[in-house]
Amino acid sequence: MTITSPVPTTASAPAGRMRYGGLIVVMLMSFLLVTAEFLPNGVLTEMATALGVTPGQAGQTVTVTALVGFIVAPTIGLVFPRLDRRSLLVWMALAAAVSNLIVAIAPNLIIVLLARFLLGAAISAFWSMSITVAARIAGPERLGRAVMFTAAGTSLATVAGVPLGVMLAEIVDWRTVFAIAGVATGLLAIALRALLPSVPAAQASSIRLLVDTVRQPGIGLGLIGHVFVVLGHFLAYTYVRLALERIPDADATTIVVLLALFGAGGLIGNLVIGFVIDKTFAFFAVLAPLVIAVSVASMLLLSGSVVGIAVVVFVWGFFFASWLIVVNTWVGHRMPSRLEAGGSLVVVGFQGAIMLAAGLGGFLVDGAGVEVAYVLGASLLVVGAVLFGLSNRVRG
Repeated sequence: MTITSPVPTTASAPAGRMRYGGLIVVMLMSFLLVTAEFLPNGVLTEMATALGVTPGQAGQTVTVTALVGFIVAPTIGLVFPRLDRRSLLVWMALAAAVSNLIVAIAPNLIIVLLARFLLGAAISAFWSMSITVAARIAGPERLGRAVMFTAAGTSLATVAGVPLGVMLAEIVDWRTVFAIAGVATGLLAIALRALLPSVPAAQASSIRLLVDTVRQPGIGLGLIGHVFVVLGHFLAYTYVRLALERIPDADATTIVVLLALFGAGGLIGNLVIGFVIDKTFAFFAVLAPLVIAVSVASMLLLSGSVVGIAVVVFVWGFFFASWLIVVNTWVGHRMPSRLEAGGSLVVVGFQGAIMLAAGLGGFLVDGAGVEVAYVLGASLLVVGAVLFGLSNRVRG
């Protein structure tokens, strides 16, 4: 039985209509935001050297965006209860652009961290509203397919955005890469305003509704499982550059190719899983984190083989990219009349897990080595798979 609520939700597109222009600009926003969020992963060494800090400290640039996102996700609907969600996304794109431009000229880590606050707010607002916007564009009967476009932007960021940032950093420098990202995101704000339909705010934004949603049968357990899955993944992925550097004779070109393979796997995973997810989300909610756990462990076990690591990162990307589709489709099917509330809770879990992963991972990497972070990450992924599997057996 699905969870329902008497509170009306945001209107969706009529059946049979797909606003592909709107889906494409949403995908591009996902691409640029995720590229900016995880650019430090690919240029961690260069950033640390330029700012005069350790790699673990530089990794806190990811922690900050997650911390802000953790705060913004449950409150964005309360702060702007009546603002059209199209306008909200336009303003968030501009905030992300300013953040990237400040990072490009920041003289020290403190300024970089402050600038990343804006990016964290933009990312969290985007993901909180993405399910509502997708339903408006594509209609509820094709929600999983519409979410596939949003998630495809994330995969494109890993297959092209982050690796391209690493490559550009080798040609110019990491500051120029952030400047380019800032200009591109500013231009995207114009496209969002022109191509997105109006998306009225849902009438369901309240702390009481969020708490009530968590208390529904199976939902709280699923959200905890979601946190464990994301935490386990990002304990490993935040410091993937350091893990790849364990490969004998690995140079910058090899690392770029391996990061691109991760993204290529994610892009293919989006396309394959996105077309079947509306009927199989419960199955993939268990399978995906288990496969990712094996992949994370294999990063350590196969570090002596470039070919072995290439296969591992491809499989890892294939299944983690699908996680956004899995969990958002889960929200759409388990709480169809609470899309904004459900989307906000998913983002709270996502950003909270990223924050913990980057923060804890930084201490582990600096104090005990990247191997410890990867072992812990694999273990948490297994726990997440178990919890999410149990959540889908609980029905109200």
